[in-house]
Amino acid sequence: MMTDLPHSSTEPPGAQRPRSVGVCSWSLQPIGPKLLVELVRNCGMEAVQLALNPLITHPRDWADTFMYLQDAGIRVLSGMMSSIGEDYSSLDSIRRTGGLLPDATWPRTLEQMLRVADLAAESSIRLVSFHAGFIPHEPDAPERRVMVKRLQTVVDAFSERSIHLALETGQETAATLLEVLEQIDRPTLGVNFDPANMILYDKGDPVEALTMLAPHVVQLHIKDARPTATPGSWGQEVVVGEGAVDWPALLEVVHSLPEEVDLVIERETGTQRIADVITAHGILKSHLPGSVH
Repeated sequence: MMTDLPHSSTEPPGAQRPRSVGVCSWSLQPIGPKLLVELVRNCGMEAVQLALNPLITHPRDWADTFMYLQDAGIRVLSGMMSSIGEDYSSLDSIRRTGGLLPDATWPRTLEQMLRVADLAAESSIRLVSFHAGFIPHEPDAPERRVMVKRLQTVVDAFSERSIHLALETGQETAATLLEVLEQIDRPTLGVNFDPANMILYDKGDPVEALTMLAPHVVQLHIKDARPTATPGSWGQEVVVGEGAVDWPALLEVVHSLPEEVDLVIERETGTQRIADVITAHGILKSHLPGSVH
């Protein structure tokens, strides 16, 4: 596989470069790299956060992905990876199956993440995000100690390959995530902030959470949601601008972050995702004029 591809983000998070806006590849539901290129272009985008697991689990379907993206002038801002056996059908199911905590899937999850690390390194991807799973709020909870140790293992493996990792927000409060980042104590671990997840998981106000986590944020997902009316169930993801995220206030915090970070539009529901991505991009440009492209 080729290395040092010009479409990939070769600088570590926080390097001085202009902010970019991209789209999450999985939001477009492509079945291969040719369709991915077409859909990204239809969104008016020139950059993606690329789901990396399919390139490993379905290599024939995703052969020559980086070649297609490079030929189309589409940059890979970062990668995304997931754990084995995650079930997002309900809050209870993802609590039981998500991230690094389930003992039954941990060995296979680690093996697959190491394969993702090798792929990212070979492709000059310097940032990969993922969900750690539900981190217990109590500092002395046995499950939290297990997760911290496993996270250190994964972070160290990626760091050895000169890759930063980012924990996606939402499955814990900002205060809990700050404590865990301190416990893990790794300079190559940051935060992929998702404001909608804070609402979907009922874990706090997105603007307050982003303000607390600002020094650790290396990338943002642009997604919106409405809170649930039934505690213990999912909220509802909606088009950016139609949910509970206070976008003017949130993007004001984004504008004041210590470093320029990329903004990646994510849409996980809906039947007109391209139109929804275009709408989100327009909102970004209206609130961050001249600083997104």
